[in-house]
Amino acid sequence: MKAIGFKTSLPITEQDSFIEFEIEKPIPEANDLLIKISAVGVNPVDFKVRQSSAKDNILETPKIIGWDAVGIVEAVGKNVSLFKVGDEVYYAGDITKQGSNAEYQIIDERIVGSKPKSLKIEETAVMALTSLTAWEILFDRIRINPEKDKGKSILIIGGAGGVGSIAIQLAKKIAGLTVIATASRPESIDWCIKQGADFVVNHKNLVEEVQNIGFKQVDFIVDFVDVNQYWNTFVELIKPQGHIGSISDPVESVNLRQLKGKSVSFHWELMFTRSMFQTEDIKEQHNILNKVADLLDNGTLKTTLKETFNGLSADNFKSAHRMLESGKTIGKIAIKF
Repeated sequence: MKAIGFKTSLPITEQDSFIEFEIEKPIPEANDLLIKISAVGVNPVDFKVRQSSAKDNILETPKIIGWDAVGIVEAVGKNVSLFKVGDEVYYAGDITKQGSNAEYQIIDERIVGSKPKSLKIEETAVMALTSLTAWEILFDRIRINPEKDKGKSILIIGGAGGVGSIAIQLAKKIAGLTVIATASRPESIDWCIKQGADFVVNHKNLVEEVQNIGFKQVDFIVDFVDVNQYWNTFVELIKPQGHIGSISDPVESVNLRQLKGKSVSFHWELMFTRSMFQTEDIKEQHNILNKVADLLDNGTLKTTLKETFNGLSADNFKSAHRMLESGKTIGKIAIKF
């Protein structure tokens, strides 16, 4: 099968930052599905892994990355019970295994959902990783209760990005929260409003911006950008007994002692935790993806697709990574095979 990968970590401007190659089609084991991939989504985690995973060496076999895909089940392992050959599915994958930037991939059925029937393949390809991340941080980590917490306020740092875009929708449509999102450019502000944000504030002067729209403090904060950059702001803006969640990778420690006076809880979220550690509730990702598919099909949620490239080629992945590395992308990028 054809695949796209790399043998060493190079700047995206380099010729061999991505290469095309042939590799044996994988064989599904007990709980695995073999998927013929139709389209993939590209995420910031992709370029972070590309930049770091083969930094000081040259791999014998190229590394295949990619953690968002939609496709058709071509074969199943002997213990598979959730899907059958021919089913259309979508998923975000497992960071410890071969990625989705290839014609075929094997994936544990317990982290796979049924494709939303109403969406095109490219519209679906961008939804799994960000939906799982946003759902888990809101409902599994912070444990927002739509009945108890309806009407409370949430500040979303990075509202126009991939995770922020769907987090706005979930916080507004499912949790019933008052949503404040950060964005600074006219196009990203407009995007956040279209996703359902009640207010959009500039991240460059956050305390003043939030207070100017009538909020001295907020009940919840979720960070999809840089917990170090905003930490002191979070400490100031969070309400007593509030909750802060983050997916970012801090380069410095955060001072949790600053939260003690307010009895504030802090939560990490990594979408790969369940698959990395084969947790007892790993199948919850299957359940979440099916819930999200239903919400997409009934119109409660909408795809966050913004840009589509056509063709399984190294050049398309280079273009997508250049866009993501700029830090200015809005919504999500898909590559349709």
